[in-house]
Amino acid sequence: MKKFFLNKYFYVGFGFLLWMLFADQESLVVQYKLSDDIKTLEKQKEFYLEEIAKNQSSLEILTNDTASLEKFARENYFMKKDNEEVFVVVEEE
Repeated sequence: MKKFFLNKYFYVGFGFLLWMLFADQESLVVQYKLSDDIKTLEKQKEFYLEEIAKNQSSLEILTNDTASLEKFARENYFMKKDNEEVFVVVEEE
């Protein structure tokens, strides 16, 4: 066993292993961080794809239904007809 630790190939191999695990640009630490970034980006991608689907369905409804378009304009842009008054009620949190 003592001969094993006095062998120069052991030290070279051990140094190479340490280099590959921690110091190299493709080390395990860097690979872990990159895989974590990939997971985060995939979650963001799913979120944005869901939002795109919601917005496309809303756009389709607004382009085909004038009542929904009028409701959307009244609620979001406070639009009104000529003979109406609009009262904006703001709720405080």
